[in-house]
Amino acid sequence: MSVNRFRTYIILCLSAVLMSSCGAKQSQAARHEIARPPFSADSAYAHIATQLSFGPRVPGTDAHADGVDFIAEKLNAYGASVEIEEGYMEDYAGEKQKVRNIIARFGDIEAKHRILLCTHYDSRPWSDQDDEAYRYVGVPAANDGASGVGVLLEIARQLQHKPSAKNIDMVFFDCEDMGTPDFIDNNDRPDTWCLGSQLWAQKPERKGVYSWGILLDMVGAPGATFYKEYYSVRQASNYVDLVWNNAASLGYDDIFKSQEGTAIVDDHLYVHRGLGIPCVDIIHTLPQGGFPEWWHTQEDNLMQIDRNTLQAVGEVLMSLL
Repeated sequence: MSVNRFRTYIILCLSAVLMSSCGAKQSQAARHEIARPPFSADSAYAHIATQLSFGPRVPGTDAHADGVDFIAEKLNAYGASVEIEEGYMEDYAGEKQKVRNIIARFGDIEAKHRILLCTHYDSRPWSDQDDEAYRYVGVPAANDGASGVGVLLEIARQLQHKPSAKNIDMVFFDCEDMGTPDFIDNNDRPDTWCLGSQLWAQKPERKGVYSWGILLDMVGAPGATFYKEYYSVRQASNYVDLVWNNAASLGYDDIFKSQEGTAIVDDHLYVHRGLGIPCVDIIHTLPQGGFPEWWHTQEDNLMQIDRNTLQAVGEVLMSLL
C-alpha cells in the first residue's frame, strides 16, 4: 500500500469512527429524552394558583374547607380512592384542634408494601417571621404548603395513565404549620407542629403497610436547594441515596445537593416515630441551614414558585414510581 493510499485509508477509518461515535451519542441523548418521565410543571403550577385563590388555608376557615374540597375532587377525578380522616389534636395552647387529613389510594388498596407520598396543605395562621403588622395574618403559603400539593396532584393525574404504577398512597396532612408562634414566650409544650401526621401515625393498622415514603415541603422556589435532611439520613439512608442518585441521573444534582443538611422537625419525623416507616424529607433549606427570607411571611406568594423547580421534583418522583 502506498503512503497516499495508506493516509486515505486512515482518514476514512477515522471518519467512520467519529460518525459512529457521534451517532451513538445522539442516540443516547435521544433515549435519555425519551426515558424522561412525564410531568407537567404547568399543571402543578395551576394547582398551586387555585389553592392561593381561596386565600390562606388556615384550619377552621372557609378557605381551608375550599382547599379540602379542591384536593379531594381532583384526586377523585384522577381515579384515586379518597378518604377524609378527621380527628382532634391539642395545639400549642392546649386547645383541641380539628384535623382533616386527605388520603388517596391508588392500585389495590388491600395490598401491602405500598409507597407513601405526602405533603401538608394547610397555611400557617400567623406571619410570625414578618413585620409585626402582619403577625396575625395567615400566610399565603404558595411554597410552604401549596407547592407540595401541586406536585402530588400532577403526579396523581399522571398515575391514571400508568396502570403499572400501583399501590401508592398520597396523604395530604393538615395542621402541619400550627406550631407555637414565635411571639409566644415560655411555651415549652412539645410536639406542637405536624398535628396531622401525628394523628395519622396513631393508627396501628397502618404499621407494616408501607415500604417507604417521601415527604414534600417547600418544593417550588426559584433556585431551590434540597440537601439530605438530617433525620431522613438517619431513618431512611438507603432511600435518601436512591432519591438523590435518581435526581443526579436526570441532571438535577445542582438542585438535589449531595450533602447532609440540618435537622428539620417535619411530618416525616412523626411518620417514622409512630409507624416506623422510613421517610425522606425533600425540603428547601439554605446552604448554611435555615429557610429563605419569605418563609412564614406574606411574601410566600406565587412569586416564590418556579416551574423549573416543580419540573425537577416532579420528574424525580415520577422516575422513582
